[in-house]
Amino acid sequence: MPRYKLVIEYDGAPFCGWQRQAEDPTVQGAIEAAVTRFSGEAARLTCAGRTDAGVHAIHQVAHLDLSRPWRTDTIRDALNAHLRPDPVAILSAEAVSPDFDARHSAIRRHYRYRILNRRSPAALTRAQVWHVPWHLDADLMRAAAQKLLGRHDFTAFRAAECQANSPVRTLERLDVSRPVCGPSDEILIETAARSFLHHQVRAMVGTLMLAGSRRLSAADVADILRSRDRSRCGPMAPAHGLTFVGVDYAAVEPPQALTVS
Repeated sequence: MPRYKLVIEYDGAPFCGWQRQAEDPTVQGAIEAAVTRFSGEAARLTCAGRTDAGVHAIHQVAHLDLSRPWRTDTIRDALNAHLRPDPVAILSAEAVSPDFDARHSAIRRHYRYRILNRRSPAALTRAQVWHVPWHLDADLMRAAAQKLLGRHDFTAFRAAECQANSPVRTLERLDVSRPVCGPSDEILIETAARSFLHHQVRAMVGTLMLAGSRRLSAADVADILRSRDRSRCGPMAPAHGLTFVGVDYAAVEPPQALTVS
């Protein structure tokens, strides 16, 4: 049974997250419905990172199995045609080995959070940024972020409903910057890890916001991490400022060419 890797972009605003639900619209549900309309099959997608309601993606990865081989450009174009008018786009489709798993083969996931840091609210990007109208010191946020890098128990930054077996994660990257090219009133927070706890990124961003507001020091952030006390963490940053921007996989041999009838 041929397996295909999809690279997907979507606006999370109208969806109740990635994961299929019985009644509410989801990204997974929209794509699976499009697969059925073009192929006649009830295929199931597995994605690299299940995003929450309102979270966006510019490079989500998923895989699906179909009973017969298809041209990959046909899969991409047919799915995009059947996804209209939903704000979901299939950027590419690629034949992969049956051993490839979009979730379990991933070695690193990347997220970006955007804060609009100016007095006036956003007019054009309000669904992609968190508007913080008071001044934030990006240098203080960057110093606090360094306290979270490495392998730690992230219980203090974990949602109560998180179902992960362990709160221990290795945070490989947590950068804070104002873009050199682009609007200087934005603060970008970019992070990477093999995996994240539920709401971990948004909890970290909310805490870094307090550091940028001079309400927490870098030492305070380190103390919050060590405390494993969720009540000491900063506010949960809104979902709409968060975007899934990429996923890394180990290099693999390309699959044998499929014969398309």
